[in-house]
Amino acid sequence: LDDLGREDEALVLKRHIYARRVTMLGASHERTILSGVNVIHSLLELARFDEAKSLTRDQLLPAARQSLGADHNLTLRLNQRLADALRLNPDRTRDDLLEAVAIMEDVVQRRRRVFGRAHPDTRIAEGELSQ
Repeated sequence: LDDLGREDEALVLKRHIYARRVTMLGASHERTILSGVNVIHSLLELARFDEAKSLTRDQLLPAARQSLGADHNLTLRLNQRLADALRLNPDRTRDDLLEAVAIMEDVVQRRRRVFGRAHPDTRIAEGELSQ
């Protein structure tokens, strides 16, 4: 649905899948967190930055850090999406931009250490940091 430009419909389905996984697997299960990442993706596509920021900070990142660890790929992806929610928001503040840069510096450092400089996700994170 995302590829068809039906982002609103995709968000409804992604929210449903995420809610079911929270119920069936628990909030800290890797598949639940991955479903949450998909919800965040749709929220960012729809420019719902505050909602993406809130869901990431309040639910997904704490669950990912606890169950997967700070260096896990999904945890790092969530941090990158939080930085996106902060920097892409047209109502962002200077503090939002500074926080986004700090988050991305941490993500790049972790990705280099865990995955190496040549890993595609490391290169993507480096590109996002340079924007």
